[in-house]
Amino acid sequence: MVSHSELRKLFCSADAVCFDVDSTVIREEGIDELAKFCGVEDAVSEMTRRAMGGAMPFKAALTERLALIQPSREQVQRLIAEHPPHLTPGIRELVSRLQERNVQVFLISGGFRSIVEHVASKLNIPSTNVFANRLKFYFNGEYAGFDEMQPTAESGGKGKVIKLLKEKFHFKKVVMIGDGATDMEACPPADVFIGFGGNVIRQQVKDNSEWYITDFVELLGELEE
Repeated sequence: MVSHSELRKLFCSADAVCFDVDSTVIREEGIDELAKFCGVEDAVSEMTRRAMGGAMPFKAALTERLALIQPSREQVQRLIAEHPPHLTPGIRELVSRLQERNVQVFLISGGFRSIVEHVASKLNIPSTNVFANRLKFYFNGEYAGFDEMQPTAESGGKGKVIKLLKEKFHFKKVVMIGDGATDMEACPPADVFIGFGGNVIRQQVKDNSEWYITDFVELLGELEE
């Protein structure tokens, strides 16, 4: 066990901080919002619950949910335009403070790149620092599946991305922040995991996190000290 003061030191001296997106950086679960928009909300949110609880491999759950939703390119674009995701309070200030300290900030999501890039632009995070799943469309805009080669399409994908970032940029200390089991599993290779329960509390994550917060203000406070 690492003491809380050591965890705080690690966070304050991190080279890179990686955030999950759904229910962490934004208040919603992107896939559930897409399902609601496409009229298949109930069936899909039940599957999301099962996937979050680890009852089903991530890629299988993603394939099944997308097969139900069948989102077209136009529907995804309309969702972003008409129901843009809501940033979690405090995230804008936290990201901006980290960037002022020359910390690299990444978004690593099992959600969809088109939605996550929209979120990244609101936080001044370059799209090269976004790792998420890519939806594929036929030339007429109809749904054609997703890019199964993305590491984020797999169980354990967030850890693979962090390992890749460490190899590529030689980061010494990487922090992962998120609400879900897939975020917690990314540590290691992340050096510190901070569980976030500001939008939804997942008991398994709360019980097993060495550091658990419900408000980003707490992390901002650490950086100010």
